[in-house]
Amino acid sequence: MIKCIVCDAKYDLNDIIYTCNNCGSILEVLCEPDVSRDIFKCRKSTMWKYKEFMPVDPAKIVTLEEGGTPFCKCDKLGEKLGVELYVKVEGSNPTGSFKDRGMSVGITKAIELGVNTVGCASTGNTSASLAAYAARAGLRCIVLLPSGKVALGKLAQAMFHGAEVFSVRGNFDEALETITALALEGQLYLLNSVNPFRLEGQKSIGFEIVDDLGWKSPDRIILPVGNAGNISAIWKGVKEFHRAGFIEDLPMMTGIQAEGAAPIVRAIRENKEDIIPFENPETVATAIRIGAPVSAIKAIRAINESNGFAETVTDEEILSAQKLLARTEGIGVEPASAASIAGLIKLLENGEVDKNEQIVCVVTGHLLKDPNTAINACVEPVEVNANIEELSSIITRG
Repeated sequence: MIKCIVCDAKYDLNDIIYTCNNCGSILEVLCEPDVSRDIFKCRKSTMWKYKEFMPVDPAKIVTLEEGGTPFCKCDKLGEKLGVELYVKVEGSNPTGSFKDRGMSVGITKAIELGVNTVGCASTGNTSASLAAYAARAGLRCIVLLPSGKVALGKLAQAMFHGAEVFSVRGNFDEALETITALALEGQLYLLNSVNPFRLEGQKSIGFEIVDDLGWKSPDRIILPVGNAGNISAIWKGVKEFHRAGFIEDLPMMTGIQAEGAAPIVRAIRENKEDIIPFENPETVATAIRIGAPVSAIKAIRAINESNGFAETVTDEEILSAQKLLARTEGIGVEPASAASIAGLIKLLENGEVDKNEQIVCVVTGHLLKDPNTAINACVEPVEVNANIEELSSIITRG
């Protein structure tokens, strides 16, 4: 069943619907099977290990073996910061971001519904993932990108996998408004995170975190927030396992936004249940450069229900954290991903996070999603002759 999160109106799982017909609010899928956690034993480590919690026909799954991503205990960085730190590395998914989880479920639902064209607006990762999964399923794929605002690695992926890519003269929010209108006319099946089936795949990050910790919840989960689907999805997943009796405690959900695109942080600070959009969002972290996140209400509820927190970080803090994570723990992430680490550092400095907390930072996309930013953060290679004495002299000088 699909339910409106505001007025509780209910819809059938096979209705093609994105927002409530009654009040216009966003929707969620209800899926709470009566199973034992022992059922997950000895299954392959993909997100479909938890298929009973996915509201689609398991016989029609479209998958690239997404999920089962590394869960790295970061002792060096954790010791430096004074916390027990784990990093969930979502850049290890097939197209290099957490979006693959949601697209696997979303495309599977598209196959169930018998649609032949799917589409999205994107700041990059969504389009890369949708293009790959649409190709896997043999579906036509339409992508709208904000002109000049998408990192090269993501644009290349979308085009290479055969998507029909249109560069919109405007920002992400304008691109989303346009493609949503096409979806409402029935020209395509929309797979942005306003589609509730997308978040059903992304909630598996929460499943894996508590499974990786030995069926325990961490004290806090910190992650970047852009369109705001992921924080609410992870919270939904953890709550589903909690209600099933698989875990005893729940984490504090903590969302980090860039200063130039922070409508959710502003709403939390002002104790409001909805956002005032940022009209001209701007940040080096292109994946979270979103001024009017469609899942804002879900995100605000997740933060408040979990006694969590929301904070902003500057572009300088993001880029510093990106380099710190790579050079301390060997984990290379795109700028938006590093917002979770930058946020943790800031929250420790201002006393919002206790030094004895067990923290999981979710890093959402691979370093090579935005190669230009990575290159610009580094110095040029030192040019030398192919001479052992010369090279030895340089290395010795250190």
